[in-house]
Amino acid sequence: MRKLTFLLRPSWLILAVIVAAFAYLCFTVLAPWQLGKNDSTEHRNQLIADSVRADPVAVTDVLDNAGSHTEWRKVTATGAFVPESTVLVRLRHLDGAPGYAVLAAFRLDDGRTLLVDRGLVAAVDGTRPPAIADPPAGPHRIEARVRASEGVVPDKLPSTQDGYRQVYTVDTTQESTVLDTPLTPIPTGTDKGGYLQLAEGQPGAFTPTPLPQLDAGPYLSYGLQWLAFGLMAPLGLGYFVVAELRARRRDRAGSSSSAESGPTSTTGPELPPKTTTEARLADRYGR
Repeated sequence: MRKLTFLLRPSWLILAVIVAAFAYLCFTVLAPWQLGKNDSTEHRNQLIADSVRADPVAVTDVLDNAGSHTEWRKVTATGAFVPESTVLVRLRHLDGAPGYAVLAAFRLDDGRTLLVDRGLVAAVDGTRPPAIADPPAGPHRIEARVRASEGVVPDKLPSTQDGYRQVYTVDTTQESTVLDTPLTPIPTGTDKGGYLQLAEGQPGAFTPTPLPQLDAGPYLSYGLQWLAFGLMAPLGLGYFVVAELRARRRDRAGSSSSAESGPTSTTGPELPPKTTTEARLADRYGR
């Protein structure tokens, strides 16, 4: 055990604490964080893929059956757009250029009113909205997807600019206040009430907001990398401990050889055998 007493040196103790803390973070925080993102992304992708293949259902069925996960579900709605209910969402992009998302209220035949994302329009000169046509009047049957509200940004309040009410996010509660119209949030299975995103070719639709790419992303590989790092850190510490033991064994062997061969110089006092070992240790760790 005396051979391992060097591990009690402050430098080795600090290194051991750092390695243990890093490995702990890898296994309990960093890897679960990335693997959790991978699971949620795969779940979202599966929901989108299922909705693409599934036949649409009436939105009233979704409204009347809260509790299940309905985001990305394809639905149909029958009713009419509410006149003068246009709201623009700022800081959107269309084909890589600045744009706006166009929102409107849609009143169902049963009297409930939903928030509808009509799609994207390009900004004029990259700074202001174009002239936006009102949604077509009269009764319509529209097809859309259920989307969860994005929430609000506390320091970015709704405003009126260039003749349009403008917001920064699509949020049913916020837009209900902006329009001064009670909007019914669509149950999405989360704590965020949903809205409708019009499909391409529907009445009043602009360029549809693109669906997310069905790509799992790098999260799985990142998670596995953190697990590997968590294993490599203590293994690396073990490697350095073994290397140190070997170096000390060579130092002792060299000191023994020097002691057996006797002094090599007659000018100056004879040094004790342990001086060589002490010098090498001082070179590694300081005096």
